[in-house]
Amino acid sequence: MKENGLVETRKSRAFLLALLAVTSWISIGWADNWDQIKEAAEGIKTIEAHFVQEKHLKILSKPLISKGIFYYRAPNSLRWEYITPVRSILLMHNGKTRRFVKSRNGLVENSRTNPTGTQIILQEISMWLKGHFSDNPIFDATLEEGRKIVLTPKEKGLSKMISHIDLILSDKPGIIKSVTIYEDPDSYTRLIFTNTKINKKIREAIFQGIS
Repeated sequence: MKENGLVETRKSRAFLLALLAVTSWISIGWADNWDQIKEAAEGIKTIEAHFVQEKHLKILSKPLISKGIFYYRAPNSLRWEYITPVRSILLMHNGKTRRFVKSRNGLVENSRTNPTGTQIILQEISMWLKGHFSDNPIFDATLEEGRKIVLTPKEKGLSKMISHIDLILSDKPGIIKSVTIYEDPDSYTRLIFTNTKINKKIREAIFQGIS
């Protein structure tokens, strides 16, 4: 009986060690270098996720919170939709970018171009989802421990709007967990992604209209 118990204990320990080894590989093994990150991104065809945006300013005691949903389809289709507190939609499809904002008449297209730091980041997200960090023409990229990528603007003009960006990759290969955009030492915007679904079929119409 003692021998049987000892065997079972050893089996349990072996199972736990194997589980820890697999978990460690999933957690850090896939994002040790740029090639691994690109390889993981190649398997991503579509992404659907919810997001929370936190706008932190020195003058505010609490951050401004916005929530929405995000759709992506390789290679360059994107829908970024704010649902609360004010609805707005950014569409990127077939090389065109369209923005819709809420008005008295519902959502109307806004053709004015006055990019903010956050809007520039949204333009960059499709590249990030392909694993293109080290070869980005706009940002210098550094890969740090903990699946963290730090992006620094190459141009002085952009650096006036964005000091740097911290991206935290999920423990699930190919997925971004959060993006923090630092405008200056006292203000930053953080995007946190949740309920992420990979390679789920997304209708073409999602990227074509506002319905």
